[in-house]
Amino acid sequence: MFSFYNGFKKFAFAMDPETAHHQSINLLKRFPLVLSEVFRNENLGGRYGVQVGNLHWDFPIGLAAGLDKNAEAIDFFTRINFGAVEVGTVTPLAQEGNPRPRLFRYVEEESLRNMMGFNNEGAEAVRTNIIDSNRNGKVLGVNLGKNKLTPQENAKDDYHTLYGTFAPLADYLVINLSSPNTPGLRDLQQKDTLLELLSELDALRLAFPKPLYLKIAPDLSFEDIPDIVDVVKEKKLEGIIATNTTIMPERGAGGISGRLLTEKAALVRNKVLECVRETPEIQVIGVGGVSTFNELWDFWKAGGKAMQLYTSFIYKGPKVLDEIKHGIDSVMAQNDLKSVQEILDNINHISKP
Repeated sequence: MFSFYNGFKKFAFAMDPETAHHQSINLLKRFPLVLSEVFRNENLGGRYGVQVGNLHWDFPIGLAAGLDKNAEAIDFFTRINFGAVEVGTVTPLAQEGNPRPRLFRYVEEESLRNMMGFNNEGAEAVRTNIIDSNRNGKVLGVNLGKNKLTPQENAKDDYHTLYGTFAPLADYLVINLSSPNTPGLRDLQQKDTLLELLSELDALRLAFPKPLYLKIAPDLSFEDIPDIVDVVKEKKLEGIIATNTTIMPERGAGGISGRLLTEKAALVRNKVLECVRETPEIQVIGVGGVSTFNELWDFWKAGGKAMQLYTSFIYKGPKVLDEIKHGIDSVMAQNDLKSVQEILDNINHISKP
């Protein structure tokens, strides 16, 4: 399995990053069964599940938004050992995104810089792809964003449209206000603006209740995070996804993901977990620079349960899931525990090998 991926990666990394991405998604879309057999991890067998709100993930690592923007390869990604798969970011209308080149590799640092700009085929096309997909019993999330040409004051209308389109189909939804590649988008994270935007969804959420998350940036100041958490509590969102990509001007425009993001994302995640400690019903999904069992373990120790990854899957392939699973197995074996839930229940009294 891993030698196959290493050969594929060598071929793919000889291409322009975005071309390689499109070719890869096309292959996964056309041959989900065959490729999932090639990439198949060990059977999970029920020991690795975590409860994230009312949804059961059968593995504590999910696929983050951005890899399967148009929901084309759900059948493949739900056949391998992701506990949940999040597609998008999708906007109401199709848009091309920013000019190419807009995706760059930092191979030595296992990181990416993207200036994509929510390029996607639009809500109707993504909706059709989801309807036609095989989810293989896995949790499916849809990440929602506003169109670039939508004025800031009308952003709430885009999210209203998207919620109405995808609430009947998705297991959970994500309001994405944290991409650095749509001008002004991150300004919508300010407390008053955020409260107004979410209030626009109140009636729809009553009519079509679905777990709703807010995805935040890693570049927020620690002083801003409690305000965002207060809005999440007030509007009774399911929780927060922390974090999106980070801005590193010295590297160029766009958002950085991968190992270059690991430390900053962890600091923001820990601050969010600290702010929701007294309200355990607020879920926190960790993402940003996740590539090893160590990140998952540290997240567990801080009070989290489930994480997502994307860039490490590009660099390692399904091996990254297998390595995390082996880390979990080692903790179970050393501490005579039978499940991830037992690890979480005893996290402050057990040790990591």
